[in-house]
Amino acid sequence: MRFTITRTIAAQQKLSRRLAAAGKTIAIVPTMGCLHDGHLALIRRGLRRADVVVTTIFVNPAQFAPHEDFMRYPRDTRGDLKKIRAAGCQIAFLPAARDIYPDDYETYVTVENLTQPLEGSLRPTHFRGVTTIVAKLFNIVRPDVALFGIKDYQQAMVLKKMTADLNWPITFIICPTVREKDGLALSSRNRYLSPEFRLQAPALYQALSAARQMARNGQRRASDIKRHMRRIIALRAPAGTIDYIAFTEMETLRPTRLVEKNTVVSLAVRLGSVRLIDNMKIA
Repeated sequence: MRFTITRTIAAQQKLSRRLAAAGKTIAIVPTMGCLHDGHLALIRRGLRRADVVVTTIFVNPAQFAPHEDFMRYPRDTRGDLKKIRAAGCQIAFLPAARDIYPDDYETYVTVENLTQPLEGSLRPTHFRGVTTIVAKLFNIVRPDVALFGIKDYQQAMVLKKMTADLNWPITFIICPTVREKDGLALSSRNRYLSPEFRLQAPALYQALSAARQMARNGQRRASDIKRHMRRIIALRAPAGTIDYIAFTEMETLRPTRLVEKNTVVSLAVRLGSVRLIDNMKIA
């Protein structure tokens, strides 16, 4: 089909119903725009799993706290549409905030326990906004397949749980993190790193890689691995402020003191005004 841009909920619902009636399967790639190669990898994976890929672009105000960077979050709609089309995506859905959240809007979706640790401990309203917008996009687009990146590890687990709990007949796919050559995880916010901070940013990946190597070498105490990670970040990213380094079980996000099967290390580090998150499964 030819590349199509939909901008209203009614238009996308009508198009999705028509595709379903024709027997086409639909994959959804939800984004907030300012696309990078990580997003495009999701689109390409979606094209292998479904007949049609719908990429959504919506900077979701509900997941930003008042003091966060909603107004300065990077936007590049024209560039995004070129990238989406070049990647082979057939449909781009770009709804307006007033249509997603009209003035009388008051319904939200909440996942209880998985949203409490890690990002949730520092951003208590964040995941309510994430789950609500993704639930709305699922209802609008009616996908058979949904694709998310593991870079936002907690978000992926939360959305996977929501999809299962609400009985959506959607195949939920979590894709690997796409990185720069020096290991920095791709993120739309990376463009805000100053040259000095960009040189320090790979310290997150270096700390995670060291944690994985320590686990492979037999170190099981999370506290010892965390201490070593902090030393690496202090040495290689001296301007960095660590929000957290956490060891959790992959699916449940329960904290663990010992490295066991399916242990994930997550961290959040601030470099100037830019907050970077990353993670790695180390066992």
